[in-house]
Amino acid sequence: MNFQELLKKRRSIRNFQKKEVPIEVITDIIKEACLAPSARHSQPWRFSVITHKDTIKRLSDESKKNILAGIAVNPDSPHKAYEAAMHNERFNVFWNAPCLVFIYGPKKHDYLDCDCALAAAYLMFAATERGLGTCWIGLGSHIENPELRKEIGLTEDDRIVAPIIIGYPKSIPEPRDRAEPEVVFISS
Repeated sequence: MNFQELLKKRRSIRNFQKKEVPIEVITDIIKEACLAPSARHSQPWRFSVITHKDTIKRLSDESKKNILAGIAVNPDSPHKAYEAAMHNERFNVFWNAPCLVFIYGPKKHDYLDCDCALAAAYLMFAATERGLGTCWIGLGSHIENPELRKEIGLTEDDRIVAPIIIGYPKSIPEPRDRAEPEVVFISS
């Protein structure tokens, strides 16, 4: 697959085959994600890989609970649009994917968001190149329960930046239209 094909085939996938992703494949994908650039070559990212369905469901329920608590405190929350889904017991924030990867790092790192986002992009491209589908699940980062965080390898000093689901897609949607970029050229 050439780079142009890779760009066009990387789609947000939320419907997966009931097929496990081998741990060796996930390990290789993570190694390639670590080739991403990082500020001051700090490489602050860490990865937590969850393939246990019940744990993924508990993480989904935890995120939903915390999102609803946030909406209760702030009715103008941008998450308000997802309130009905958060109340639906059958809705899984992680779309019942066979694999969930949290990309996270130390809260105090100055460029954590940028560095982890770059690693996430590399991870998604590495997965796409192997015929896997991914989706960044922003709603899945609301994991606050200390025991659950510890269970997946996070400390109180860590912050989740990119929850990425991975699996074999049932289908790959066509790319959606993109707006023309706004570009300002300054030349001599």
